[in-house]
Amino acid sequence: MSRPPLPPFTAETAAQKARMAEDAWNSRDPAKVALAYTPGSRWRNRAEFITGRSEIEAFLTRKWVKELDYRLIKEVWAFTDARIAVRFVYEWRDDSGNWFRSCGNENWLFDADGYMAERHASINDVPIREQERKFHWPLGRRPDDHPGLSALGL
Repeated sequence: MSRPPLPPFTAETAAQKARMAEDAWNSRDPAKVALAYTPGSRWRNRAEFITGRSEIEAFLTRKWVKELDYRLIKEVWAFTDARIAVRFVYEWRDDSGNWFRSCGNENWLFDADGYMAERHASINDVPIREQERKFHWPLGRRPDDHPGLSALGL
């Protein structure tokens, strides 16, 4: 079974792949998100190294217990053949009500069937005041008319 769009990517299909990833992560459903990756997918997320769907699912479960009211936007930075580089920003709060904006870059490698085989993420967390938040849509998928990162000046 394949997971279109498939490599080699064009500007249009790379953007579509990034939006699909953004939508999945904004669902905050670890099992659903893990299905986008190969069974042996390898990740580096900050200083954590993860292999395979079960570890991905466990990681995301831990993540979204800690990162409350999570809202994410991804934007394609570059692409070629089976690789896509994105930049992203997400906002979240901790259980004490402290808000953060996390900014990062991801490098993705896809297999021929469109599943992500590698994900390398570098992320920085910046404390923000609640009134500095820019992502205010209801939890879930970002509305199509909501500005992206460049339009928001991020």
